[in-house]
Amino acid sequence: MKFGTSGLRGLSIDLVAGGASIYASAFGRFLIESGKAEVGDPIFVGRDFRDSSPAIAATCVYVLSDLGFRVCDCGTIPTPALALYSMKNRAASLMVTGSHIPADRNGIKFYSPDGEIDKADEAEIAALAAQTGSAEMAADQRSAVEDHSGQCFDLFYRRNIALLPARVLDGLKVGIYQHSTVARDLIAEVLAHYGAEVVPLGRSATFLPVDTEAISSETLSHLAYWAESHHVDAIVSADGDGDRPLVADERGVPLRGDLLGLMTAEYLRADAIVTPVTSNSGIEALGFPVRRTRVGSPFVIAGMKEALAAGKERVVGFEANGGLLLASACSVDGRTIDPLPTRDCMLPILVAVSLIAAQKKSLSAITRSYNLPIAASDRLEKFPTEASLRLLDHLRASEVNLASFLKEAGQVSSRNDVDGLRVTLADQRIIHFRPSGNAPEIRCYVEAATEAAALALLGVGLDRLRQWVSAQGGDF
Repeated sequence: MKFGTSGLRGLSIDLVAGGASIYASAFGRFLIESGKAEVGDPIFVGRDFRDSSPAIAATCVYVLSDLGFRVCDCGTIPTPALALYSMKNRAASLMVTGSHIPADRNGIKFYSPDGEIDKADEAEIAALAAQTGSAEMAADQRSAVEDHSGQCFDLFYRRNIALLPARVLDGLKVGIYQHSTVARDLIAEVLAHYGAEVVPLGRSATFLPVDTEAISSETLSHLAYWAESHHVDAIVSADGDGDRPLVADERGVPLRGDLLGLMTAEYLRADAIVTPVTSNSGIEALGFPVRRTRVGSPFVIAGMKEALAAGKERVVGFEANGGLLLASACSVDGRTIDPLPTRDCMLPILVAVSLIAAQKKSLSAITRSYNLPIAASDRLEKFPTEASLRLLDHLRASEVNLASFLKEAGQVSSRNDVDGLRVTLADQRIIHFRPSGNAPEIRCYVEAATEAAALALLGVGLDRLRQWVSAQGGDF
């Protein structure tokens, strides 16, 4: 188990067997020792729909109750809803979720009373966890908790029905790929409130790991089929814990998460954008002041704090996966949107769909109007982190190594080592290799002038990764 780009991640069996107990105890001790909370204070707990999440959440409740906290259950709820509710109540919280990673894995996201923990907090919690033993909980042993699920859902619902003008989506038909995201009912209720005709699609009783950044070929096929069958204006969804949006146009073609973030930043009239190096390189060309960070919400949050300290007033952060973070209150046409400095799927979904109504254009036409370089990404799963790090060390060791590895892609012009290895080729195409921060996989991001060129470069990148690991004796 380790902290990744957003929260703790590990095998479900390890979390159930003792990891959840250790890290929940470490989190509770961290809150007390840092002065962020006291014994007797409330802590709010939420979870996603994974099979292992109820057991992990029950363990966390037991451990935190034993430390003297007043534990409140928010049930199966989107992560941004839990974060908003706990911050409004000036209390800590934790969310049991593995987000988009495979179902045999899970994780925990931690929030102090002032919001998402940062990298320094993670280090302190990890150090405390190293000194902590797991607590044994009998099968029939459960701690008494207060039920706050209704209040938590209601607060997030009310936030989202106050973002846009009333009935702004009248006449639009929007599909909702419900699968197993905890945001599925909330998305449907909010869109219906604004007047959209909602078409439920693909609801699943078992957990499906939908990654909004590396969308599977199966999901792409579903989206295209549903779009054609139901004649929708858009299809929307979210990842497992509802902090990353998925928006597809009227053809079922997904929009990049960084484009969704850019649309939202425009809507909010942002005077600063904070986004990782993996987001589209064309954003700066549109005139926004941009701060680039490493991948992960803690790094984006740190960048947003720097922007506020520098005097910016409308600070928006987003990632290539679509998660939208709002550092400051923003007023749009008399409606004020309060800060929510953690990933949120709802605001990008609402902005993207509302643009269809406002511009009276298809979502595909709106997408083309931004004229950004074409970006694509994918991943190789079951790619050990150690193998990824060995590869990057090899590529960084010499220009010859890098040039040889990418000879099928093109001539190397420059490179960026901020997070992984991002290479600009002589013809200005970009290829970027980055180990995942929360799963044994490596990601490949590319940019090119056309879709065909981007997909071709992505194919070359993935093939080179497979060839390299095969030469090292691996089987991928």
